[in-house]
Amino acid sequence: MSNPEKLRYTKEHEWLSDAVDGVATVGITEFAANALGDVVYAQLPEVGDTVTEGETCGELESTKSVSDLYSPVTGEIVEANQDVVDDPALVNTAPFEGGWLFKVRLSEEPKDTLSFEEYTKLTAGN
Repeated sequence: MSNPEKLRYTKEHEWLSDAVDGVATVGITEFAANALGDVVYAQLPEVGDTVTEGETCGELESTKSVSDLYSPVTGEIVEANQDVVDDPALVNTAPFEGGWLFKVRLSEEPKDTLSFEEYTKLTAGN
């Protein structure tokens, strides 16, 4: 699997879909999932929570460590992926499909995202 070219990325290894009717989907990249190891617990923001671009909004716990989850956008959570809460391994097995983390209604456009090409260059040295 490779990082889909249609998404935007952050330096903290989250991905962001294009907004549809003002709502974007957020997850972590395959690079991040591989670095974490086997994810065993996911704490996601709850519906109605407000998240701020660049701020922590949850965490992922793996067999190696606990990592903060950063929001790539500012807005209101409209859905958290209950499938990931119930089966955190989805983050490892399908980070761009069933392993997405949450959906957020954007209150402003993200300021600090990377294109597929920029993200590929960022992770090439790692």
